[in-house]
Parts: sequence; structure tokens; C-alpha cells
Amino acid sequence: MEKKINLETHTAIGVYGKNNGNIELLSHIYPKLKITARGNEVKIVGEDSEVELFEQRFQLLQIHFDRFGKVTETDVLNITSLEDDSFYRLDKGTINSEILLHGREGRIIKAITPNQKKIVESVEQNDMIFVIGPAGTGKTYTAVALAVRALKNKQIRRIILTRPAVEAGETLGFLPGDLKDKLDPYLQPLYDALWDMMPMQKLLSYMEDKTIEIAPLAFMRGRTLDNAYVILDEAQNATKSQLKMFLTRMGKNAKFFVTGDLTQVDLPRNQQSGLVLVTQILKDIKKIDFIYMNQSDVVRHHLVTKIIDRYEEFEKNINY
Repeated sequence: MEKKINLETHTAIGVYGKNNGNIELLSHIYPKLKITARGNEVKIVGEDSEVELFEQRFQLLQIHFDRFGKVTETDVLNITSLEDDSFYRLDKGTINSEILLHGREGRIIKAITPNQKKIVESVEQNDMIFVIGPAGTGKTYTAVALAVRALKNKQIRRIILTRPAVEAGETLGFLPGDLKDKLDPYLQPLYDALWDMMPMQKLLSYMEDKTIEIAPLAFMRGRTLDNAYVILDEAQNATKSQLKMFLTRMGKNAKFFVTGDLTQVDLPRNQQSGLVLVTQILKDIKKIDFIYMNQSDVVRHHLVTKIIDRYEEFEKNINY
């Protein structure tokens, strides 16, 4: 029997090991097989039962790499000697798993607060989810984690992350560089979340082939977004027409997340936030869900909760 296994470039490099050391070790562990690794392809020749066993264990090595970002020779020895692979199979991203995914170096990423768990539950039932709440509540982070999980599980083909390029006290025109250089600072929080969730080389590869795309909201106009998780962050800074434009980009097999904080609107005073209006316009539509976060969901430094409380108290006592 001859079997060929194709891997993505970043996965192949990690699974093969330094100077193909892991492949050489596998050849010693399975002496009856002829194992050849060239580029992104592994070819195995041998008896049917041996080839099938090798294929199962090799898939576990790939899962291990996805989870921890590396495969050592010790990992190869441990995984090939497993009698039961359920430890790896269970946690590959099942719907009911408390763990959403494993980030870089095996970091566990999961919903922590009750409202974060509501987001995870909602995505199984709804196609468009609005998550509204104060800073530090994990709105964007949870949405990005769900998107990465769906991509890993091949439920979608791409992830699109977007934000309005609205200035929060700074002047866009005076930032150095070309248009991309000027806009990247606005998109940095999205990069930060992704860097937590996958190896750098894998992320760069996905961004290069547009599997993962990060772009300003204005770049969404005229597109139809199919087979994708699409996240609009900082939606409180989108106008009514911008938000309508974004929401009508939805294509087949798509999930749309809209996250925002209504206490941090950076639009000019004569423009109303589209997020304020949409909570009234789209309420009670089937497959659209609104989740409201609060101070109890804050997962940043404990002072963030106190800061939010004081600002809310101050704003209640002043006249605009």
C-alpha cells in the first residue's frame, strides 16, 4: 500500500523537526515502512495495517503541532506509543468543549465569564452576533478565538477582521508611512489577538494568502463574504450607513460578529453611532443575537473594573 499525506508548509517544518529528525525517528519506530518526506508531502509504503497505523499517529503529530507549536523527539515517542488517542481527539475543537482552542505554546484559550460563555453558545444558534460592553470584557478576543477554531476545524475558508479607521484624539494624516502604515495602528489589537492563538509563521502564511485578512471597514464595500467568520471590532465608531454597508456583505456559510463599547464613541459630535441605532432596528430578528457584557466580565487588570465604574458614575452626574 502507498499513501501520501500533504501538509501545509509551516506544519511540515514543525512536524519534520530539525534536519528532518522526527522523520528519521519515525523510520526507526516503523522499520517495516518506507517513509519519505519531500517538501510538503510525506509518502509511506508498506503493508496496509502498518500504513494505516502510521497515518493515525502522524495525524496526532499534526494536532500536537497545532496545539503547542512544536513537535520534539520526545513528543514523537510519546504519541507513537499511545494506546488510546482520545486525549487528542476530544479536544480538537468540538462544539461542546469548554476549551475553544490551544494558542501558542499550548496556551489554553476558553470562555471564562458567564457572558463570554453566552457568546460561545450563541454562535452555534445564530449567524449574526452583536457583543456590546465595556473595555476589557473579552468581546473581540472571544470572537477571534471562535473564528480561529472554525478555521482549524475547516468549517470556514477564511477569517476577515475589520475596524473603522476613526481617530481617538490622534491625527491619521500625520502618521508616517503609506496608507497601510497609517492604518495598521488602528488594527493592532486584532493582530495581537491572532498572535496569541497561532504560531507566527502560520499566521504570516495565512495573511499572505488572504486566508486571514485584516482591513479597515471602508475596504469592505462592494464585497460578498462567503464561507467566512467576519468580525467588525470597535463598531461604535461606525456610522449608520457604514454599519448597514458592512452587515449587507454577508454571504453563504458566514458568521458575522459585531463588537463595540457604546461608552467610547470617537465619532464627531454631529454623527450618531450606527451601533446605537442597530440595537433598535434589528432586534427580534431570528438568527441575530445581542449579548451585553458588563463589569463582571472584565478580564484585564482588576483596576480596569474600578476605572469603568468611576467613569460611569461620573457620566451619570454631569449634563451634556
